[in-house]
Amino acid sequence: MRFEAKVDVVVNERLFGVGDGLFDGVKLLRDVGATPVSFNHGDRAEQVALRTFQSSQNIPMRRVTGMVFHRADAILLDRIFKRFDVSVQEPRMTVQSLAKENSPSNKLTAPTAALDSAHVGDIEGAFGTISVGDNGHRTGWSGRGKTLLAILGPGLIVMVGDNDAGAFGTYTQAGQNYGTSLLWVLLLLVPVLYVNQEMVLRLGVVSGVGHARLILERFGKFWGAFSVIDLFILNALTIITEFIGISLGLDYLGIPKIPGVLVSAVVIVAAASTGSFRRFERVCMTLVVGSLLLIPIIVMVHPPIGQVTRDLLVPGMPAGADLSKVVLLIIGIIGTTVAPWQLFFQQSYIIDKRITPQFMSYEKADLWLGIAIVIVGATAIIAFTAATFAGHSEFGNFTDAGGVAVGLEKYIGKAAGILFAVVLIDASIIGAAAVGLSTSYALGDVLGLKHSLHRKISDAKMFYAVFAAVLLIAAVIVLIPGSPLGLLTVGVQVLAGVLLPSATVFLLLLCNDQEVLGPWVNGSALNVFTAAVIAILVILSLVLTAGVLFPDLDAKAILWILAVGVVVFSASGVAYGVYRRFHPAIGHGIKIDDSQRTSWRMPPLALLAAPKLSAGSRIGLTVLRTYLLIAMILVIVRVVQLALGH
Repeated sequence: MRFEAKVDVVVNERLFGVGDGLFDGVKLLRDVGATPVSFNHGDRAEQVALRTFQSSQNIPMRRVTGMVFHRADAILLDRIFKRFDVSVQEPRMTVQSLAKENSPSNKLTAPTAALDSAHVGDIEGAFGTISVGDNGHRTGWSGRGKTLLAILGPGLIVMVGDNDAGAFGTYTQAGQNYGTSLLWVLLLLVPVLYVNQEMVLRLGVVSGVGHARLILERFGKFWGAFSVIDLFILNALTIITEFIGISLGLDYLGIPKIPGVLVSAVVIVAAASTGSFRRFERVCMTLVVGSLLLIPIIVMVHPPIGQVTRDLLVPGMPAGADLSKVVLLIIGIIGTTVAPWQLFFQQSYIIDKRITPQFMSYEKADLWLGIAIVIVGATAIIAFTAATFAGHSEFGNFTDAGGVAVGLEKYIGKAAGILFAVVLIDASIIGAAAVGLSTSYALGDVLGLKHSLHRKISDAKMFYAVFAAVLLIAAVIVLIPGSPLGLLTVGVQVLAGVLLPSATVFLLLLCNDQEVLGPWVNGSALNVFTAAVIAILVILSLVLTAGVLFPDLDAKAILWILAVGVVVFSASGVAYGVYRRFHPAIGHGIKIDDSQRTSWRMPPLALLAAPKLSAGSRIGLTVLRTYLLIAMILVIVRVVQLALGH
């Protein structure tokens, strides 16, 4: 028996907030078995009234309230209806205005998919605050400068954290063994760094959901679990290398290693556990300033500026060097400069800082500033290391970063050695903090835990427990006599090289997902560039994996791998381009006007339509999954063999 009941669904400001508003509202609709045959949508200052529902249940007329959103528009209504299998037959307008002037309770804002209520609110940066809802246009240098100061943080921290202990080891090895001949690699990495981090920047600002959770929701449980597990393993190994860096700096300064390392771990945990996002960011910005101590070192060493500039701008290979070792070191430079943890950390940190699309340009400026510091810092390390050891017996015989500090003291002066050790410790601390947080953020995202630096320990126990555990365990491992620290360092480099291509693949797919980014999706040129970067990363990953499995791999074999990889990917790119020329991609999803960019946010995850992967994408993901599993198993077996002395 069918009968009609008039049901009003009142739209207010709670459906897309954090809580149960969405599910309560939908449950009420489902309880009455309602199927709308007419609906209305209004603009931001209007109430949506859904009337004349057909019900399959013999129930009396009733009023349904509690279903709400921040923006009343057809797109969101359509998402709700499609998600819960409700069909709209005859859309008609029945708008009731509820706009009241100067009424804050009726101010409608863009919807949010935030998984933690602490991710919504004022932007509380190290150098300023921007109130929630402050969308006013900034005019004049003063207003824009204050806004930039409030936004500064995510880009600087992720980039300076990238110049960590592993980076110090790789850059000093390049300088001590090959002079400044590999500086050009750093300049080539600038566009790669910006494109990768700009894409996660967009994902964080627009979606409000962390990288790991987006992979889980859009690509399934396997890839969601894989992304978190491999990130956890790689991050744990990376944090160990950070404490190796701290121990090397402490050894040079004559500070006992055991108390020094443990105190460093406690300080990092304490800085992040105060329940104040602003306080943590101020600590990190202090460490960012500390990284600038590289400048006086390069002034003391005064390397030949002309040669440094030439090697930075003109690609070349060190004369007479073993090509296979040089290629593996180049891959190491790439792996330590562009790391998977950076993607997860920056996206989650931007979300935790509550940055919205209105401030996208300011966050991009923050990112550029961070990239400038990381490239200048890396150039300085390679340049002053090369100049310090040039013409001496230590040139070409790199040991570790501690040996570089000793060399600086021997050939330049005690002050240079001390400054280098201090900067090494500084870089290792900020690196450990950022990498540890990327782990906690990812687990909080996937497991649905509270995960915000705005929360006190009592309010986010698991988030802080994971952060403290990975740091303290890593510190203890470094202090255990006989720990295979060298093998762990190799493991970090290899796993980073193996996993980076997969991380970039998912980044590219997510940035082309209109359900997630709407008007913020990638353009064609950016997709072509990123696809080329992925191809290069895969080729280098194959070379790195082969180099670990076969230590005697010679230059000829490496060049053969590189050549075959370039041919295969070039042919694939041309074939795909030709295919798309005659079979253009068919757009899907709801079209969104670019004029809505600054106010558009991803709807709650429950309302997103399932992703529609092409056959090519599915085949590519299957191949990627197979390669990753095989490569990781072979690398782990090889590392274990090395540990056992085989």
